[in-house]
Amino acid sequence: MQHNDGKVYTSYTYSRRPVKLVWVQEFSDPKQAISFEKQVKGWRRKKKEALINGDFNLLKELSKPYNKNNK
Repeated sequence: MQHNDGKVYTSYTYSRRPVKLVWVQEFSDPKQAISFEKQVKGWRRKKKEALINGDFNLLKELSKPYNKNNK
């Protein structure tokens, strides 16, 4: 809701509105939340979509190191 209100014109989401929340996770420690957000930002799109869809088997598969022999 705060992102869509557009009160902070310098924020990343300001020019990308409307935004839609597709996944949420609560953390007791803000440092853990920031660390996980940075980790997810580095993921490929397919891996992010697996997280959003709750497909943890695919997420696990996509987390394996890429190997040309394992296509």
